Amino acid sequence: MVKIGVFDSGVGGLSVANAIEKALPEADVNFVCDAAHVPYGTKSKQELLKLALPILKSLETEYKCDAVVVACNTITTTIIKDVRAELSVPVIAIEPMIKPAAALSKSGVIAVCATPATLKSERYAQLKQDYAKNVVVLEPDCSNWALLIEQNKLDKKQIKSMVNDVIAKSADVIVLGCTHYHWIEEDIRKLAKGRALIIQPEQAIIKRLIETLKQPA
Repeated sequence: MVKIGVFDSGVGGLSVANAIEKALPEADVNFVCDAAHVPYGTKSKQELLKLALPILKSLETEYKCDAVVVACNTITTTIIKDVRAELSVPVIAIEPMIKPAAALSKSGVIAVCATPATLKSERYAQLKQDYAKNVVVLEPDCSNWALLIEQNKLDKKQIKSMVNDVIAKSADVIVLGCTHYHWIEEDIRKLAKGRALIIQPEQAIIKRLIETLKQPA
C-alpha cells in the first residue's frame, strides 16, 4: 500500500488530505500538522524552518511515506527548497494559482487571498512576474483568517465584505491561496456566485501526486 504524507500548519491541510483519500481510496494517507504554532503566515523563514522541517522529515523517517504533500502555501513560498533538500522522497507542494487565475480572467483583475508570509515571499513575486504581468492582482487583508478558522471564529460579515470589495474592483477570479480558506470555500462561492470564479489547487495537487506515484523510483 502506498503511503502519502500531508502536512499543514493546522486544520487547513486536512481538506487536502480528505480530497486525496477520496481520489485514492487504496492509499494510506497520513495527515500531520503543527496546530500548537498556528498561524504560520505571520512567522519568519527561520521560525518556519525550525518548526516545520522536523515534522516534514518525520513523514519520511517515522511514517515511511512514499511521497509528501506540503499543503501549506506559506511553507511552499518560503522554504520549499530547504524541505526538498532534507527529504529524499518526492515532495508535492501547493502554491497560489496565479497562472490559471490570470488565464481565466476576462476582466484582467484577479484577487489572491493569502497569508502575509506568502504575499511577501520571493516565490509569490516570481509567480506574479511570470504569469500576471498583464493582470491587476488584488491582495485583500486576510492576515487573521487562518487563526480565526482554526478557532472556528471567522466573521462571515468579514468574508462578505472582502468578496464584495474585490468584485467591486472588477476581480472576476478569486484565488484561495491558503488551505485554511478551503473550509470557507462554499461560503465564498455563494457570495461570489455569478460574479467571480473561486479557484483552489486540490485537484491539481491530486493530479500531480498521481503522476508522481506512477513514476519509477
